[in-house]
Amino acid sequence: MSLVFRWLLLLACFTAPSASWSGAYEAELPDQIHSSKRLCDFAPCKDVFPGATSFGERKGQPPYVEAFAGDKLAGYVMLSTDITDIPAYSGKPVVTLIGMDLKGRFVGVKVLKHSEPILLLGIPESALIKFNEQYLGKFVGDKLEIGASRADEQAIGLDAISGATVTVIAQNQVMMTSGQAVAKQTGILAPTLRPQATFAERGDRPSWQQLVDEGSVQRLVVQAQQVGRDVSAGGRAPFIELWFGGLDHPDIGRALLGDAGWLNLRSRLAPHEHAIFVVRTAGSESFKGSGFVRGGLYDRVHVRQGSDTFTFRDLDYVNLYGLEAAGAPAVTESAIFIVRGQGFSAAYPWKLAFLGNRVDRATGTRSFARFDAETWLPAARLANGRPVIEEPEAAWQRVWSAKAPQIAAFAAMLIALGVVYSQRERLTRHSTRRNKWPVNAFKYSFWLAGIGLVGFGLMAQPSITQVLTWFHALLFHWEWQLFLSDPFIFLFWVFIIATVFIWGRGLFCGWICPFGSLSELLYKLGGAVGLKRFQFSVPRRWHDRLKWVKYGVFFGLVAVSMFSMPVAEMLAEVEPFKTTFLVGWGQRAWPYTLFMAVLLGLSIFVERPFCKYLCPLGASLAMPSTFRWFGLRRKQECSTCKACAVGCGAQAIDAHGRIDHRECLHCLDCMVLYTDTHACPPLAKERKRREAAGLPLTRINRDGYFIPIIPVQE
Repeated sequence: MSLVFRWLLLLACFTAPSASWSGAYEAELPDQIHSSKRLCDFAPCKDVFPGATSFGERKGQPPYVEAFAGDKLAGYVMLSTDITDIPAYSGKPVVTLIGMDLKGRFVGVKVLKHSEPILLLGIPESALIKFNEQYLGKFVGDKLEIGASRADEQAIGLDAISGATVTVIAQNQVMMTSGQAVAKQTGILAPTLRPQATFAERGDRPSWQQLVDEGSVQRLVVQAQQVGRDVSAGGRAPFIELWFGGLDHPDIGRALLGDAGWLNLRSRLAPHEHAIFVVRTAGSESFKGSGFVRGGLYDRVHVRQGSDTFTFRDLDYVNLYGLEAAGAPAVTESAIFIVRGQGFSAAYPWKLAFLGNRVDRATGTRSFARFDAETWLPAARLANGRPVIEEPEAAWQRVWSAKAPQIAAFAAMLIALGVVYSQRERLTRHSTRRNKWPVNAFKYSFWLAGIGLVGFGLMAQPSITQVLTWFHALLFHWEWQLFLSDPFIFLFWVFIIATVFIWGRGLFCGWICPFGSLSELLYKLGGAVGLKRFQFSVPRRWHDRLKWVKYGVFFGLVAVSMFSMPVAEMLAEVEPFKTTFLVGWGQRAWPYTLFMAVLLGLSIFVERPFCKYLCPLGASLAMPSTFRWFGLRRKQECSTCKACAVGCGAQAIDAHGRIDHRECLHCLDCMVLYTDTHACPPLAKERKRREAAGLPLTRINRDGYFIPIIPVQE
């Protein structure tokens, strides 16, 4: 299998000549960069703190490194993933090294590793470097926001990267969260002090299930697939299953530990110290860590509350010999950890975070991945109820808020398209083969909207990479925030999925797909400017073979993605969408531009060649089109009449008059002929017969026939 992967990797490199495997995209970082006390022995700290002559060891929680100029403390260096794992558009964090001086001003930023495909195959990585340079000299306590600053919040605006808004919003959160966490520890910013909880004691002894139901005990489970483990041997068994909760509340503490156990624990705790329990009920992985030594750190679990992180050393550990609550599960590993520090409060929500050792199945490299679950005492167990807290907006929420007018207009356009197409039979009844403008006026309008507004304006061209991402999310780990992060793509996919199962792929592919619309428009313009005599259709025998190529491309990409998403994302450059709409023709390496130019140039002479023969996105939508609810109407005579097949640009009508809705692009030309009494041979024949017999011409019914003439009874 490794040999196959190497060949695929070689192919990917040829298809992506502008990509640099030695850059920050999926860069291989040494394991010590995440674990060694000497961070700067493995990370380029001098790049983010110019003038520093030496660096100390990791210290504090979350950890940071002191930078020295000679013998004098000059500032601090931090690794973002030591502090936060906010995901970017790829669903993975951007690993960033950050330098900050003693006054809390950023002095350097360097991205060590990212997984953003758009910064590999679309937008140059230099754009991210330029974006990060905006932080230099800015104070960590300022309110920095992407886009224009809001006057009422006195925010400082940062310029975004066009086409990578979600990435830079997430990066802004990483920068500010990391900087403020270290600034609070070093006295640059005031630390967060949360009011301590006042408990409502009821004297009850809740069972284990009651504690679970009310949320006082929570479950954190990590599946084997989420850490790259082979699930064939272990079946459905999780990688690790943890249960955890707070022990400060007297009723809960006594229920879980018993009276003697809880009183013994309280005698160990000083004021402003808190206790939590963690037990493992499934999985072979230890949450204590196999490498733990006396005086060391329990590096597999920690507690997070807001932007604060609380870790545990050997002195913070207390043996837990069993759970006393009725119905408690059998445990294979257990512990009580003491949370020290005035910043923690049992009245506020907190998270238990577990660091799992994830294996990349393609390369075999290992990295730590953070998984967490939140718990919050029920309001009924707090004397004053739950405090009101203001959670910062997630990256996707900020995008939706900032672009609300454009999102509403885009949604209205998609709804209008669905309404117009639902009235296709009315439109086609008012059209003829010689005058298709009642249909074409709407179709061409949506083409132009797809090209100008959706493609070049919103840069919302759907892609096969999104299908692959969703496929992997369904298999391994679904996160709504990943798919909500681009509102236009999200809404577009809601529209696409709905319409594919209602009418088939043709409404999207034939009416609003930016690249498909551009390709079709070039074909129409070519015919209009005198090139019609050079335009041709691929012979049927070749078309019937070539149309399967796109399915091969699709399944090939799916197969490659199971071994390596980065390679699959590079091979997905078979779609010319990034070059056409997102990046710009002059900003890409010449092979991409040449490939796009060949496809668009060929589109002048062959109707939609990419859509019919190469598009993996079209293939992914064609298969569910088999299960559409509605199709285009057919007459009995269509099995022998070839009139519609001759004029079908998609060549979706076979020799027996059947429409293949997996290939049909819903141009509606066949529907126009369906009711045209001069162009449809069966209707034309009946019209002539009636005219010769002096019979009146009646309307055409839904089945495409003249309404029968009922003799008048005398």
